[in-house]
This record gives sequence, C-alpha cells and structure tokens, in this order.
Amino acid sequence: MADVELLASLRGGLIVSCQAPADSPMHEPAVIAAMALASLNQGAVAVRIESPAHVAAVRQRVQAPIIGLWKQVIPGFEVYITPQFHHAAAIAQAGADLIAIDATLRPRPAGETLRDLIAKIHTDLGKPVMADVDTLESAIAAVEAGADIIGTTLYGYTGDTKHLSPPGFDLLAQLVQTLDTFVICEGGIASPEMAKHAIALGADAVVVGTAITGVDLQVKAYCQQVRSV
Repeated sequence: MADVELLASLRGGLIVSCQAPADSPMHEPAVIAAMALASLNQGAVAVRIESPAHVAAVRQRVQAPIIGLWKQVIPGFEVYITPQFHHAAAIAQAGADLIAIDATLRPRPAGETLRDLIAKIHTDLGKPVMADVDTLESAIAAVEAGADIIGTTLYGYTGDTKHLSPPGFDLLAQLVQTLDTFVICEGGIASPEMAKHAIALGADAVVVGTAITGVDLQVKAYCQQVRSV
C-alpha cells in the first residue's frame, strides 16, 4: 500500500511534529500551520500533525507530506493515537497523506482489530499507515497486520516500557536488524546530534517534536533550571 515515491521523499530526512498542549495559546490551527511551513522552509521533508482541524489548516499552506493523527481518549482503553477507523477517516478527509495509529499490543476498543483498522485505512481511505509502537513484538505484529511504516513513538510511554526513557535507540537498532520495513525514530530526540545518531543506526527518517516546536515545555524546562540556582 505504501507509495514508493512518498517513502522515497521521506528517506534520510527530518519530519517535524508540530503540536501543542490543548491549553496552550500555541494550540491554534493558524499557529500550527505556521510552525509547519517554517519547518518545511528550513528543509524538513514532512510534518506530523494532530487533529482534523490542524491537519486541514496545514494542508492549506503546504504541499509536503503530512502524517496525520488524532489523539482520542476512549474510556477503559489506553490506546489513544487514532484509535478507531472513524478517527482515521476524519484525518484523511482533512488532508493527511499518511495515517499514524497506536499499534501497541494493548487492548483496543471492541469490534476492530489492528489488522482490521489498517486494512480499512488502506482500502477505504487509500492511505499508508504509520504504526506507532513501543516494543519489537508490537512492531512485528504491526508489520504482519499490514503497516507500511514503523515508528518508535511509544517507547517509554506504555506499561511495558514505562521504565525506559526515550529515545529508543535500542529498539530502533532491533527494528532495523529484524524488519524489512521503513522505520522512523520518534520520541526524545533532543538535539541535531541525536537525530544524526538515529540515522546512523539505520532509521529511514527521524521525527522531532518538542525540541523544535514545543515552546511550552521548552520554556518550562529553562525556567525550572534558572530558578533552581
């Protein structure tokens, strides 16, 4: 299902995740779109955008690939990145070129397996799927279910990996060695040198978010250090 030209355009490049906390003044479609355009103007090959409103705003200003997702909390389930097909459909309709989903082995909302979700995104929406995983086991399962791209996005953020801290360079190395699939390193990349290291380990592309676009978290971290002296 993966578009060969699309994947080729991402290979070896930087993807910038342009997101902001829901309670932040930065959480405005126009602001997110400006972040995305600024990132692409400086050489990013794609952007990763959350929610239909933000995807639509970015689509109006850029032609580059958009990896779209929609964080939705479903009571009783920990899966929250584009958890169900109707969330994926809304993201696709807003203009995303790829759909990112939670592909961990955690329980999913009833009536839709991971394989079902990926198949429907492929057949009904005509979009490739980026599977956000936390372990090698979940990555293998995602590939078997039909995912086109594997991302280390959820390493350190699930019950099985909460004792680990991103970036998941060890997981990345395992994925590169084990899978014949496009692999993206995402999560915890805090410097250009770390991004370079991810590529050196074999990542096909790197996603950076907070270190570039996370104004709220970055300022908070600086203030904590300044005030601690």
